[in-house]
Amino acid sequence: MLTEAGTKRGDLLKQYVTARIVRMNGIDIGLFDYDRYNTLYFFILNADEHIYMRYGGRDQRSPTTYLDLESLELALEQGLEQHRSYRAGKIARKTRPPARYPRDIPELYKRTIGAGRCVECHLIGDLENVQREIDGNLDKLSQMFRSPDIRTIGIGLDIPKGLRVAQATKAAAAAGMQAGDTITHFNGKRIRTFGDLQWEYDRVDRRAQKIQLQASRGGKSVELDIALPDFWWLTDISYRNWSVDPRVYFDSEPLTAAEKRNLGLDPDGFASRVTYIDRVAELLGNHELAAGDIVYAVDGETRDEIANTAELFLKLRKQAGDRYTLQIVRNGERMETALKTDRMSFRK
Repeated sequence: MLTEAGTKRGDLLKQYVTARIVRMNGIDIGLFDYDRYNTLYFFILNADEHIYMRYGGRDQRSPTTYLDLESLELALEQGLEQHRSYRAGKIARKTRPPARYPRDIPELYKRTIGAGRCVECHLIGDLENVQREIDGNLDKLSQMFRSPDIRTIGIGLDIPKGLRVAQATKAAAAAGMQAGDTITHFNGKRIRTFGDLQWEYDRVDRRAQKIQLQASRGGKSVELDIALPDFWWLTDISYRNWSVDPRVYFDSEPLTAAEKRNLGLDPDGFASRVTYIDRVAELLGNHELAAGDIVYAVDGETRDEIANTAELFLKLRKQAGDRYTLQIVRNGERMETALKTDRMSFRK
């Protein structure tokens, strides 16, 4: 695939044994754990199953936002460097996580292996969440809203240069990050690729208020305490086709305190103004909301400890596929309207 004779990339890959996984049926998903909705994902590891680094990652913009051949070559070089250090005894062997296989997830087994079908990566991510939902231990904040976008805190990377910062804004700039910095550690963990960075960022408690990054700047190491803004974890997950994500087919923005007061709404509620209606709602008859409607309650509930909009409340607190009653304000009048959410099914 990438072994052009005489090229830098080809010469690097000659020093690796490469394996392409085409089905996940017998793969240890305890060891090879990652956000399953990545289109391309590499683990660089040795024969002892010691993972040196990850290469991959994406955001809602594109499956290839953070992928290019130059950054891959950089990762391959760093992988070889790590392997030399490991063989020289300079790197301690990591504790291997407990083995776990697709057959250990009942919903996944039933719909794939048990039915004689292939286990695909996205099926693991989706049906593991379905199993969690059935078992009553699904945490949507971390298990549905996966892989927060680092641009939300103001980090823009120079993609071909790996973790070199091209632009720092927002919280990152306020913490002292500068263009030209190269990120080296995340909350004390050594990272070398965007795949490493995204993996560690995804593991941060969604209620955390800050993260600590370490960067190399002009040959010196600097520590950066970055304050996490509200909703730093909130991303567009529509491309994922999660079965556990209630599809509501509208977007809204939170009302200001003054707007709530003027309308006599709960000052601490999640009242929000509808800004966009997906045509799917009309085609499927999911609801009859209109742009400008204000949704101030769902089945009489007006508050949530996290959600600041009606659709976020629905996604976090309600079950996909169920029906609900929305309390709304339309043209100054209060009324009720029905909402049917959808449970997506993609290549199941």
